[in-house]
Amino acid sequence: MELFENETVMFPTSYKEIIQRVFNVNPVKYGATRNYENGSVSYLSPYISRGVISTKFVLDVILKKGYPPSKVEKFIQELAWRDYWQQVWIKKGDLINTDLKKEQEGVTNKGISKSIVSVNTGIMAIDLAVKKFYKTGYLHNHLRMYIASLSCNLAKSHWKAPAKWMYYHLLDADWASNALSWQWVAGTNSKKKYYANQENINKYCSTSQKDTFLDVPYEDFLTLEIPEKLVDTEFLKLKTILPKKSLVLIKDFRSTCIYNFYNLDPLWKNDISANRILLLEPSHFHTYAISQKSIDFMLDLSVNIPDIQVYVGEFENLVNEFNLENVYYKEHPLNKHYKGIEEPRDWMFSVKEHPTSFFSFWKKCKKELNY
Repeated sequence: MELFENETVMFPTSYKEIIQRVFNVNPVKYGATRNYENGSVSYLSPYISRGVISTKFVLDVILKKGYPPSKVEKFIQELAWRDYWQQVWIKKGDLINTDLKKEQEGVTNKGISKSIVSVNTGIMAIDLAVKKFYKTGYLHNHLRMYIASLSCNLAKSHWKAPAKWMYYHLLDADWASNALSWQWVAGTNSKKKYYANQENINKYCSTSQKDTFLDVPYEDFLTLEIPEKLVDTEFLKLKTILPKKSLVLIKDFRSTCIYNFYNLDPLWKNDISANRILLLEPSHFHTYAISQKSIDFMLDLSVNIPDIQVYVGEFENLVNEFNLENVYYKEHPLNKHYKGIEEPRDWMFSVKEHPTSFFSFWKKCKKELNY
């Protein structure tokens, strides 16, 4: 089902349209249909990931519209997952780049199946989803899980390379949500691996395919050989092409607000006169590569920030080049090398400690909702 033929329609970048999208969300319908590929999902994730809006902002809008928390718990819970993954990243740091709780079992390669990348797995729903993914930069959450399961648990690839491939193309690229979800599927951040058979995929993707390598009972997955379609793997060289360095004009008497790939909030500190710099550090994008589509999306979103200027270079170089003082930035695990005045992000709940599981985290969060 072609929900959006044009990716610019699917993810507009004007702030006014983004806010309207938040107000248009139907959290009740979301809870009932979100697992289906054509379900009533919000399409807010790219804006949350880029820091244009926060999970707290979305929650506040939903509650102010009068929805009782008990009726929209699933929607609120899914927002909370995003905050939870971020809290894990803050707590664990670079450890989320490794097998977090236990080593991935049965790994035979550290690449990614060529058939997934080339849209040729033979699983109709997955191939169609990847084709749309390349075009739009978006994947339904269930399809992300299906692809991760194919990569890690059937093709026996270590989770990290395929996770980087997905992150590279996602407009809602959030390394915490992406990496830790892949680890959840691969069984390195969960009690068991996640599998989906053809019957499950048919149910949620409106297909009726049969006789594929996934058309087996769940108990068969434990002894299944790598399907022939997934055997050949490759090592992708994912590169980010940053904009050419342009002239930046700094007004010495002003403070400087630093924006980046994870903070494009147009309302942040808009009550002060400041130099506003979108910092694109080559070192960051070398480690966390993104596609040209993601670069363009980020730059288009940054236009919502008045007088924003783009600086391609490292934070230290920016500060030294312009002798910056009174530098403001938002807290984020990838900003630890920044120096200046760190400001907190907007969280949905006051729960900050890292519990042992999401549901222990969620149990504490629920106490702050009026059921």
